[in-house]
Amino acid sequence: MGQSLSNYSQFFPPKPTFTEANIPDLKDKVYLVTGANTGVGKDVARILYSKNAKVWIAARSEEKTNKAIDEIKKSSPGSTGSLGFHHLDLADLNSVKKSAEKFIASESKLHVLFSNAGVQSPDAAAKTAQGHEIHVGVNCLGTFLFTKLLTPLLANTVKTADPGTVRVVWVSSFVDLVGDKRTGLPLDKMDFLKINSPLDRYAYSKAGNYLHAVEYARRHKEDGIICVPLNPGNLASDLYRDQAGIFKLFVSLIVHPVVNGAYTELFAGLTPTISLQNTGAWVIPFGRLSTIRKDLEDVLKTEEQGGTDAARKWWSWSEEQVKPYE
Repeated sequence: MGQSLSNYSQFFPPKPTFTEANIPDLKDKVYLVTGANTGVGKDVARILYSKNAKVWIAARSEEKTNKAIDEIKKSSPGSTGSLGFHHLDLADLNSVKKSAEKFIASESKLHVLFSNAGVQSPDAAAKTAQGHEIHVGVNCLGTFLFTKLLTPLLANTVKTADPGTVRVVWVSSFVDLVGDKRTGLPLDKMDFLKINSPLDRYAYSKAGNYLHAVEYARRHKEDGIICVPLNPGNLASDLYRDQAGIFKLFVSLIVHPVVNGAYTELFAGLTPTISLQNTGAWVIPFGRLSTIRKDLEDVLKTEEQGGTDAARKWWSWSEEQVKPYE
């Protein structure tokens, strides 16, 4: 019953309680938001900028991003923060490496990496530059490599930042509903190529985000980096732009304003209720701490502990895929 109520609450959540009013002045803070030239990420960037932060929008299209930057600046004319475009193509691991190297060369600190970008493609044949299935390649491996390469910068920022302010936010989805029992995703199909449905591939990529996040939290707690996976909620975003009309019609009946998803991400990235003590905590719409489905707690337990060790296995497989590009 408890999990059923949690699932219902994620589809029909209460109003956000962590909004602009709860966010302090962010002067001298540096934030990087992937995929922030549209949708939820754009609202995340807008709100951070309105609080005087230095915000980098990481995306493929400079033209589209510059347009978003102009719109954001007009919405907060009194901000003393800054906005900049940072090129990132998650569908090309060579590009991901160059992007991370360029960012590290230009910035001496990074307080929060918001891994917001993602793709949902109806094309079952779509591949990345390295030949990975598009969902696992972009949503999981590209994001994994980018995060991995920026981790030394995050760890260095911890040394001078206020305690608990350096974080990685990993945008997942309804893992409670779509994740495979006890593993989150099929460990014998990690490349997703034997999964026929593009929608299933997308769902498993979001489960993959969750596994990466909780394993990252476990590995980097000693570095002082907090990691938070989240479900932003059903939102009226551009994510479904390539889906069939009937699917978009169904989604339109249960979606919420995009800004509510931004509040969820900002809660994960900024709330003081998340600390190193509860790093890896599961955040649900629209900015609430929750517990993941009970059997999915097994992903962090070793087989000797009665778990599946799925998070470590997924991490190891991911490392093998990105190793040539580190």
